[in-house]
Amino acid sequence: MKKLMAFLMLLVVIAIAIYAGSPYYSAYQLKKAYDAKDGATIAAAIDYEQVRPSIENQLTNRFADTMTKYPLVAELGGDPLSQAANSFIVQAVNSAITPQNIEKLINTQGQANTATKELAAAWAISSNQIDLKNLIQDLIIHRGDVDAVVKQQVQQMMNQQAAQLEQQATQGIDSDKPKLSYCGINCFTVSGQVKGYPITVEMQREGFIDWKIIDVVLP
Repeated sequence: MKKLMAFLMLLVVIAIAIYAGSPYYSAYQLKKAYDAKDGATIAAAIDYEQVRPSIENQLTNRFADTMTKYPLVAELGGDPLSQAANSFIVQAVNSAITPQNIEKLINTQGQANTATKELAAAWAISSNQIDLKNLIQDLIIHRGDVDAVVKQQVQQMMNQQAAQLEQQATQGIDSDKPKLSYCGINCFTVSGQVKGYPITVEMQREGFIDWKIIDVVLP
């Protein structure tokens, strides 16, 4: 009986160890896949129905905060400017955050494509990287044609971000030892640098030992 109890206790300890250690192993597997340029593994680990809305909200909220700092731009552009910018953000996120694009991005280690350039432009526009002087001039020149102004600004941002993305892909530093920590019994975060950008990834437990990426906090 004592041997049976000892065996059962050992099984319980092993089960707890596997349960508690599973996110660390998942994070290790993701880092290993990233280093091996195995985009399919990382793409399969993402819950796109949760990640896409989160990134959209991060960018649209940032753009709203940015506009509060520039009342003249907000006055000239008004609601059409916000609507056009937010529409572009949503479009960029939906195009970039897909299994196919994530796989391609990891396989090429950050080589820019159209979808990635658009997402980078959306991030730049929402994060106070707007050329304010040119934006005001464009709004005046185009007599309030917000769509034309946004398209022009987006193209400028895409050109700028494309060059920056290419530079970061070759010169940006990846974290050797990301910070790993539980944020709840079914919540786990991985924080570190990817090509020089600080990023936090949140994972959620699925079942007993499986984990899915449900959120990415942008820099």
